[in-house]
Order: sequence, then C-alpha cells, then structure tokens
Amino acid sequence: MNGQEKIQNFLKAPAFGVVGASDNPDKFGYKVYKTYLRHGMKAYPVGRVKEIEGNAVYENIAKLPEKVESISVITPPAVTDQVVDDAITAGVKNIWMQPGAESDAAIKKAEAAGINVIHGGPCILIELG
Repeated sequence: MNGQEKIQNFLKAPAFGVVGASDNPDKFGYKVYKTYLRHGMKAYPVGRVKEIEGNAVYENIAKLPEKVESISVITPPAVTDQVVDDAITAGVKNIWMQPGAESDAAIKKAEAAGINVIHGGPCILIELG
C-alpha cells in the first residue's frame, strides 16, 4: 500500500481514538482531537486529563465506549511503544503516529501485528486541513 492508500484506509473508520489528547489548546493533542470533531468525525480522546470541553477523556484504548479501528498517536516515543501494545490487544487496524511520536520499535511491532501504520509523513492536521 502506498502512503495515500494507507491514509484512506485510516480515514474510513467509523470512530477514532486520539491517544495523547490534551485540554491545552496550544498542544497538538488538543488540535488533533478538535480537528476530528470539526470535520464531523466521531473521536474519543485518550489521555491524562478528565475532560476536554465537556467531553470525557478515557484512560486508555481499552476503556473507550466503543471499539475503534483507527487511532492517532500524539505521545512521546517511549509511550508510543505501550500504546501499540494496547492497540494490538484492542484490535486496532490503523495507527497514525504523528510527527514526534514515532518509535522504530513501535512501528515494527505494529506492522508485524498486521496494523496499517502511518508514520514519517504528513500530520493529520495537514491531511484534514
């Protein structure tokens, strides 16, 4: 699959997880979550805060109210490794590691598990506009 096909597969999901979501408007975790919502997409924030603008934030992927096929990851690389483990367990099919979140070990582990991984390329903020 080429990069554009990977992105199209990612975006076909009925719901998205945003791992590393933040309630700080200056952080990318906030911007990514809000971009999904602005585009009318169903997105669930996963992070350490309790809520973002009145929406509940979930502790991890397993605690989401429904299964998601695609997750955006906006975490430090060391945390991304654990996120991939959680994603594999939860049956996630697509992971978009935002610039700065990539970990070579996490990419290899996710790909070995058959997950469509987007990394080293555009940010979802650019793709969705």
